[in-house]
Formats: sequence, structure tokens, C-alpha cells
Amino acid sequence: MNALRNLAIGAAVLLSASAVQAQTHTMKISSPTVNDLSQEWAKEFKAGIEARSGGKIKVEFYPANQLGQIPATVEGTAMGTIEAVVPASGFFIGLEPRFQVFDAPGLFKDMEHAQRVFADPEIRKQLSTLGNSKGIEPIAILPHGPLLLLSHKPIRAVADFKGQKIRVPGAAPLQIEPFKKLGAAPVSMPLGEVLSAMQNRTIDGLIASATVFTAFKYYDVAKGLTALPGSFLIAPVMANRNFLKSLGPELEAMVRDEAFKAQQKVQKFAVEDVGRTADIWKKNGGENISLSEGESKAYLDQVKSVLPGLLSANATIKADFDALSAAAQRAN
Repeated sequence: MNALRNLAIGAAVLLSASAVQAQTHTMKISSPTVNDLSQEWAKEFKAGIEARSGGKIKVEFYPANQLGQIPATVEGTAMGTIEAVVPASGFFIGLEPRFQVFDAPGLFKDMEHAQRVFADPEIRKQLSTLGNSKGIEPIAILPHGPLLLLSHKPIRAVADFKGQKIRVPGAAPLQIEPFKKLGAAPVSMPLGEVLSAMQNRTIDGLIASATVFTAFKYYDVAKGLTALPGSFLIAPVMANRNFLKSLGPELEAMVRDEAFKAQQKVQKFAVEDVGRTADIWKKNGGENISLSEGESKAYLDQVKSVLPGLLSANATIKADFDALSAAAQRAN
């Protein structure tokens, strides 16, 4: 009898495992942007995971806030109503303060440098626990592009920041305090609300990555687009942990592997897309502004001066910053 009972239990376990493997899982991925790196990553990931899983995982990508504004989709991913989301890292800070480390200025020299850092095995391990306590985890981390500032009054020198009300992509100290140091008035605002705020001059300017400005035709609103030295927008692909666990060990590992493969495949696209968007901006009457060497140094000196105080307040964030700094040295 015991042998029969054990056989029945074993058969039930095998049937249950088979059912998990046979089930088709839909993975909805939300992004606030469109026709950019996030969408290119999703295309590569979809092709890779659907082919490798034999159709057991189906990917649906929803760009341009189709599933809601950023705060709602971040919350939805944490709750499990959405399987993954790809906004600027700053919008996860309410869930996990560690995300603000990506906003520390001066970590990366250029896009290729940032890409090498986020492919570093030690960094991938260090950052793998981001958001875990809130039910999410990174499956890819994308350097989306240099941070740029579009302002009705073009920024050509550090002194031009003074008094300007500027949208920043998040509300953490590492996003707010550097611009306060420059004399600006930073304000956090979801991307979906920014265009109208610029049009009615509720804000004087906004900070975002390059492709945002052309994708949403900001050249119809203002013309002067200034590159912020040593500053990049990082867009982590954050997935719901319960969803990943529901896939079973084999498919879960497959998702992580294909997500990183897609991250690597889009690196060339990301670099070229920055150049393409600069050309589009110029062709539509916009001006691409770079600070002079002296003004760039003055900018970095001021914004980096707030780092020691902010990092000393949180040992975990400082550990992440130190790890990124060490990886940046290795990636030179």
C-alpha cells in the first residue's frame, strides 16, 4: 500500500510539473517611451524567449504608457498585475532607495562605458537584489542615453540653471540635491505629464534621455537641448518575482538569460540611436548644446560635491556606488 501511495504521489508531482511546463505564460511589459531602446530591447527579448521556450512564454510589449502612467505601472509590477516595466530608474526609489545610485553624476564617461559596467558579472550580482523586498527584480539594466535638459531659456553655462523650475525623472535626494546646488528648482513629474507642463510653462525645462525629446516631438515646444556632463538615464527592466517563480526553474532561468542577451544585442542600437536623435532634433529646428570644457568641469564639481553627504546617509547605497565606481575603473 505504501509503495502504491508513493507511486501515486510521484505521478501527481510529475503531472503537476508537466502542467507548469505545458502552460503558456503571458509576460506583459510596460514602457513610458516609444520607438526607442526599451522597445528595441523588448523586440529582441520577445524573439529570443518565445523561440527558446517553444512558445511557452508569450511577450506583449506596451509602449507610450498604454498600461498607465509610470507610478501605476511600477506599482502594478510590484503587485503582479503587470509582469515587467521599463521606466527610468528614479521611479523605483519609492519602493527601494537603492535605485537612486544610478543618478550619481560622473560614474560613466559615455554610453559604451556604461554598457560595459552593466555587463560586469560582479555588478550584475551586486544589483540582482534590487527591489527584491518589494517583489521585483532586475532582469536587464539598460543605459538608455545621456541625460539632456530642454529649457525654454537654453542652458549654456552653469549660471543659467539658477531659478529654473526643472522636471527631474524621480524624487530622490541624488536627483534633487545636485540641481538645488546649481540654484535650480527641481520637481519630480511622470513623463506622461511633462509635455503639457512644458507647453503651458508650468515648468521651465525637463531632464530626460535623448530619444524622449524626438519621440514626443518636443522640438515644437522649445529648441535648446543641453547635454548634462557625466549624466545618463538608466532604465532597468524590472520583473515581478512571483511571476518569475511561477514559470518553474527552467523557464525562469531562460527569462533571465534571454533578457541579458537582449541587453547585449541592443548596445550598438543604443549608441547609434543617440546620434540619430541628435540629427532628428537638429533637422526639426532644434539646437544641440554642449557645455564648454570649463563649464562642464564647473558643473561636475558642483553636482558631485553633494555626493559624500548623501552617500554617507545610507550604507547600502554607498556600497552600490563603490561597486559601480570599481567596475567603472575596470571598464576603462
